[in-house]
Amino acid sequence: MISNQILQNTIEGLKSITRIDLGVMDTDGKTLATTFSEPGDYESAVLSFVESPAESQVIQGYQFFKIYDEHQLEYILLANGGSEDVYMVGKIAAFQIQNLLVAYKERFDKDNFVKNLLLDNLLLVDIYNRAKKLHIDTEVRRVIFIVETSHERDTSALDSVRSLLGGKTKDFITAVDEKNIIVVKELTPSDGYPEMEKTAQEILDLLKSEGEEGVHIAYGTIVNDIKEVSKSYKEAKLALDVGKIFFDEKEIIAYSALGIGRLIYQLPIPLCKMFIREIFEGKSPDDFDEETLTTINKFFENSLNVSETSRQLYIHRNTLVYRLDKLQKSTGLDLRVFEDAITFKIALMVVKYMKYMETLEY
Repeated sequence: MISNQILQNTIEGLKSITRIDLGVMDTDGKTLATTFSEPGDYESAVLSFVESPAESQVIQGYQFFKIYDEHQLEYILLANGGSEDVYMVGKIAAFQIQNLLVAYKERFDKDNFVKNLLLDNLLLVDIYNRAKKLHIDTEVRRVIFIVETSHERDTSALDSVRSLLGGKTKDFITAVDEKNIIVVKELTPSDGYPEMEKTAQEILDLLKSEGEEGVHIAYGTIVNDIKEVSKSYKEAKLALDVGKIFFDEKEIIAYSALGIGRLIYQLPIPLCKMFIREIFEGKSPDDFDEETLTTINKFFENSLNVSETSRQLYIHRNTLVYRLDKLQKSTGLDLRVFEDAITFKIALMVVKYMKYMETLEY
């Protein structure tokens, strides 16, 4: 179905050329779009015209035209005047709206196909048959971007992304739920991950410039066949979830950059709890004071370099060594030893994952 705004833009454009007022009604006589300066009561005339066998008719000084979606009567068009010139303009307007119906129906069919493709709802044979009917290439490089906004049913964000990528007719922009915008982007043979990062940044900058807040963008890996598009979508979805847990400071996250976070995300919670009990002997990193946590995080940021960490924390080297010794006594892990540092880092990530999963339960 064509939106009322599209109908309004169409007839306003025609009026600016022809200077003839036009109106589009549904089959119940309700006005969907109009250029008439004053509203009129056309309901009874429209209902009468709908019942008549005529395809066009002059009623009360207006030209009436029927517009079909295939064989189903969809709209009634009114043109102001009963002359031959007005008749011709009305026929042109009806023809234009008829073509819009065809174009939007094809767009709807493609959108429906892409949604089912992403959600893995199609048999392999159906994928190729429907792609052929819809004139969609099956053997080109593609990648999936998921754009999550902070508002549900954010049509303005969807329209913004479409305006950015809309000129590229082989890209598909759709939505499979209330918060996420999905971009199925076709790539050239030379496009790689730097180009994907650039595209994600362009989308982010556009939405931010329009006042959107809390935007997160994730993308999967490049696939070479249309049947693998759902794989890239699942990867992007996983990247979005994992990114919120372990990379919450990042607004753009790639599936290929998830590292060990991807493995931790797939661990069952009981196993995580058992691991934390073994490492911290019943304690939790939440029990550490702010000073200790700051020291640990800064030590990891500086690749276990004592001198650089103490410099950035504005403390004496011996003070840092004292803190690390104190931590070793309470946990049994010496962060200056690589193996212990890895164990501690993984434990911190596991705790972060467990806390995130707890918030989802409430």
